[in-house]
Amino acid sequence: DNIDAPSARLEGNVVYEGENLNVRSNSAQLELWQDGYALNEFIPVFIAQDGSYSASLFNGEYKLVRKGGDPWLPQLNDTIIVQVNGNTLLDVPVTPYFTIKNEAYSVSGNTINATFDVNQIVDSSVLQEVVIVLGESVLVDENIQDAIARYSADTINIDSSTSLSIEIPENMRDLEYLFIRTALKSNSSNEYIYTNSYRLEL
Repeated sequence: DNIDAPSARLEGNVVYEGENLNVRSNSAQLELWQDGYALNEFIPVFIAQDGSYSASLFNGEYKLVRKGGDPWLPQLNDTIIVQVNGNTLLDVPVTPYFTIKNEAYSVSGNTINATFDVNQIVDSSVLQEVVIVLGESVLVDENIQDAIARYSADTINIDSSTSLSIEIPENMRDLEYLFIRTALKSNSSNEYIYTNSYRLEL
């Protein structure tokens, strides 16, 4: 107990072409390694649903690894060397298998209509599924939700606009607002990539 706690901080965003990539909170993660210590174990750095991350560290040199299983290409052999000194900012570039952008939502009776664009980034990846999730909290994803609609890949227009819908469940129809996100999953990843969590007035 005579060792000072970490006083430095490394933070930033996971980005593609300068834009944050949205994920399921605390699912996707980065790994930090620091050489020169007896226990050479990685430090897991979880990514928030808006694509941001932060870690409390000691000053020093670290190796940052973009691991597999997340909705972007793993780059296990292409580490980023980062010098942490005080508060250090670092955006981490990745290559997603797909992106989902330009989302828009509208309410019609008890139905929410969603439009969005799906773009394929990695040619070898295959789209598996798209989901629309609803929740009473801004923290909403495939696992934390009050309603979910699933659509197979053959309902999606790649590289152009797609329109889908989700029914508002009876127990949510008297709410003033809810939160909604759209997400997609490729066959190359264990995780979905998401749009922002959007507050929708009812």
